[in-house]
Amino acid sequence: MAPFEGLSSRLQNVFSKLRGKGKLTEDDVNEALREVRLALLEADVNFKVVKDFVAKVREQAVGQTLEKGFNPAMTVVNIVNKELTELMGGSQSKLARSNRPPTVVMMVGLQGAGKTTTTGKLAKMLLGQNHRPLLVAADVYRPAAIKQLQVLGEQVKAPVFTLGDQANPVDIAKAGLAHAKEHGNDYVIIDTAGRLHIDETLMGELHNIREATKPDEILLVVDAMTGQDAVNVAEHFNSQLELTGVVLSKLDGDTRGGAAISVKAVTGKPIKFAAMGEKLDALEPFHPERMASRILGMGDMMSLIEKAQMNLDESKAKEMERKFRKAEFTFEDFLEQMQQVKKLGPIENILEMLPGMGNMKQLQNAKIDPKQMSRTEAIVLSMTKAEKQGLVVIDAKRRKRIAAGSGTTVADVNRLLKQFEDMKKMMKSLSGMMGGKGSKQMKKMMKGGRGGFGGGGRFPF
Repeated sequence: MAPFEGLSSRLQNVFSKLRGKGKLTEDDVNEALREVRLALLEADVNFKVVKDFVAKVREQAVGQTLEKGFNPAMTVVNIVNKELTELMGGSQSKLARSNRPPTVVMMVGLQGAGKTTTTGKLAKMLLGQNHRPLLVAADVYRPAAIKQLQVLGEQVKAPVFTLGDQANPVDIAKAGLAHAKEHGNDYVIIDTAGRLHIDETLMGELHNIREATKPDEILLVVDAMTGQDAVNVAEHFNSQLELTGVVLSKLDGDTRGGAAISVKAVTGKPIKFAAMGEKLDALEPFHPERMASRILGMGDMMSLIEKAQMNLDESKAKEMERKFRKAEFTFEDFLEQMQQVKKLGPIENILEMLPGMGNMKQLQNAKIDPKQMSRTEAIVLSMTKAEKQGLVVIDAKRRKRIAAGSGTTVADVNRLLKQFEDMKKMMKSLSGMMGGKGSKQMKKMMKGGRGGFGGGGRFPF
């Protein structure tokens, strides 16, 4: 399931009912907003937030003059998109950077929210931006918390400072900050202790660490899957610590989206990052306007382009686009594309970023689990060079041999061969779409070049 899947589907159904109407009447708007209200409440968005949101949309939508080229559905979507963006913060709130390094980031949250893992992910992100973060292990209570941070540090290649689990957390934080100054680290990320619930002991310790280190950022990590509970936790922590921002962990598992939509409105604090998976590179800056666009089924091309720029080879992308146009795509290319797409994350998340792609019939069965991808790779690797290059017909005898060599069944091989042909047909039709109006971004993306990632064959269906 993709983030906001239920909400996105409900909202798109609401807007589809407005299509075909020549003019927006008050009754049309009221009926649509009743359904928008229900959709938001079902997504576990805070009741007061929903009430205020609907009132703002109604005020703008009733009697709205249609813009040239816009139908009623587009007009309402435009208003909802703008208000949803504002609700989630309006624009991206970036991580602080001190004029006098190191910048101190204090990570707080309840036990189980993913705080330590998020600390490692944040370090990896900073390293990718040529910063020199130091991780400070100040959680001395949870068994193996220090070891977990050390393992994460090794994985992302960031140093970890610790005084062991017998030291005082405030002393650890102070010593870690001094160590960073001595060794030229420009960010200090302090992993503090969590509890199963908010209590005086926890808050007292966090207050003391804050006073000792004077952090530039106090980031609360909350589990997006807990919905309104996450918002309530954020409210409590903010009242005690004056947070500077929130990190939503496990957003990829939250099909409702209530926490993402409510937390800024309730706490007044921006969502700075969202974790979209378990991998250490699955932490993304939170862009309200892009998230609103994804919720409304309008895609998120900018995030996909940025992800592609970081992970994919531009020269290979251009070559792949050329092969698609000339119908020269082979199983060797298919295998390479599969290996490339793994770098971008789950297929369904990629599809969600493409405008309207989630509704394309060809893509509805495109969700492939890692085991399926491994089987596919095994099948292609079991082919001869001539088979991979499409120089021979893969008949029944060859299919049986490929299945035996890959540890799969003939049915698996048959399925892949059909998927391969279907994908080639789909990519041919997508290539044709590139000449249409309003496809500049997509065209740029398909062609590679600056800001692009090349051929649509990035998706191994």
